Amino acid sequence: MVTLAEVAQHAGVSASTVSYVLSGKRSISATTRQRVEQSIRELGYHPNAGARALASSRSNIVALMIPLRTDMYMPVMMEISIAVATAARGYGYDILLLTGQEGPDAVRRVTGSGLADGMILMDVQLDDERLPLLRTTKRPSVLIGLPADPSGLTCVDLDWSATGALCVDHLAGLGHRDIAVIGEAPGVYERHTGFAVRTLDGLRERARELGVRALHRPCEAGYDALAATLARIFDERPATTGFVVQNESAVEPLLSLLRQQGRAVPEDVSVVAICPDQVATQAPVRLTSVAIPAAEMGRRAMEQLVAKLEGRGSAEVALIAPELTVRASTGPGQV
Repeated sequence: MVTLAEVAQHAGVSASTVSYVLSGKRSISATTRQRVEQSIRELGYHPNAGARALASSRSNIVALMIPLRTDMYMPVMMEISIAVATAARGYGYDILLLTGQEGPDAVRRVTGSGLADGMILMDVQLDDERLPLLRTTKRPSVLIGLPADPSGLTCVDLDWSATGALCVDHLAGLGHRDIAVIGEAPGVYERHTGFAVRTLDGLRERARELGVRALHRPCEAGYDALAATLARIFDERPATTGFVVQNESAVEPLLSLLRQQGRAVPEDVSVVAICPDQVATQAPVRLTSVAIPAAEMGRRAMEQLVAKLEGRGSAEVALIAPELTVRASTGPGQV
């Protein structure tokens, strides 16, 4: 393994000069800097991470807090995580992945130990227990999600309220007056997870404005759970002709059950999904959908965090406007 002393000898400078080039703590002439950087490249020198952290008081590590829960759709969470990691590497940072459901304790571990220079937090709840600590620590942080009170915080998210409203706009525009929402598992709403609650609030508000009747039913994963939920919906609202699905695991069982019941999509029933494009386009009927911009959310969160680490960022909320793509699953409501 190449040492710092060998780099210094190769570049014809002192070891301390190489150290200053790496840390940026002192001004070095452009000619000397270029000579040292060329030696680093030619020799393939990689600074020891621990020594570099001690010298600069920076670890070049970002903590990504992504609690793994059985009632969340993990492919979306992983896509966001990969986007964060990819963007981080472009800025010279590595990712420390924290997957436990530790809440404030995870924040305390990072802020108290110096494990990471900054934090990105996912699975944000409206009254998230981690927020008071984030507001008081000097460690920069970004939320992928929007709490009830975002004051003093930096947040990146899809505009979920607008997403719910957009689904109603589309179905109401086709003449559907009775719609049902097949939502996430009950635990997601019980925790007041921001994206699910905001979607439902936006949907209900727009339904009231347009005179559309909207029924919401959460649903656990699995065919049997979806069958029971669908039976309950038609028992309560037999005139339902439009569905909004915010539950990726429910998509295929829903289409299968509707087909078994002789309800054709979109001739008898229309379906709009809030899901990744891959789920919408690979369904048995290509679904009209609002895509989840997971990659953009992850990338923008990392960009915001780097700006804060460099002293350029500030507390702000960046909401991504939803986009609805019309495919084969929606059509005119029955008169």
